[in-house]
Amino acid sequence: MVNQRPNIVFILADDLGYGDVACLNPRCKIPTPNRDRLAAQGMVFTDAHASSAVCSPSRYGILTGRYNWRTALQCGIVSVYGSPLIAEGRLTVPALLKQHGYYSACIGKWHLGWEWPFTPSELFVSRPGQPLPPLETARAAWQAAFARRIGGGPTDRGFDYAFGVDVPNWPPYAFH
Repeated sequence: MVNQRPNIVFILADDLGYGDVACLNPRCKIPTPNRDRLAAQGMVFTDAHASSAVCSPSRYGILTGRYNWRTALQCGIVSVYGSPLIAEGRLTVPALLKQHGYYSACIGKWHLGWEWPFTPSELFVSRPGQPLPPLETARAAWQAAFARRIGGGPTDRGFDYAFGVDVPNWPPYAFH
C-alpha cells in the first residue's frame, strides 16, 4: 500500500457559525452542497476554540500555533496598512507542511499585515481634525507601492501560492 499524505483543507470564515453549514446543521437556512461534500469525503473537526473573537489575531494563532496576544498587537485587528503580524522567520503551519512535502495555498482574506512602502498619512487616511493629503500625494504613494513587490504577505510567511485580498475595508481594493 502506498503511504499517501492526506489533503488538508482548512476553512476559516469570518462570522460563519456552527449551524450555518448543512453538514453540521440539517436545518440550516442556506444550502451548502460543496462544504457538505468536503465533509462527507473527509474528516470534520467540531471541537475547536478561537483565542480571539476577531480576524487578525485568530489567523495569527491558527497559522503559528502561538497565543496571539504575545505579539505587538495587544487588542483588535491589524490596523490600516499595518506591518506584518507574523514575524519574519516564524514557523507557520504552511512552512511546516512544506518541510513534509506539501504544497500550500492561501485563498481569500489575509489581514495579517504587509511591508507597505508608505505611511498611512501619505494616503487618503486621516484622523479626526486632520486634513486628507492631496490627491497627488496619495496617487504617488500608490504608484510607488505597486511599482515594486510588497512583502510580508502569505508567500513570505510559508504559503506557496496566494490569491485574495488584504482586507476589504480600505484601499487598495485589489487582489493580491
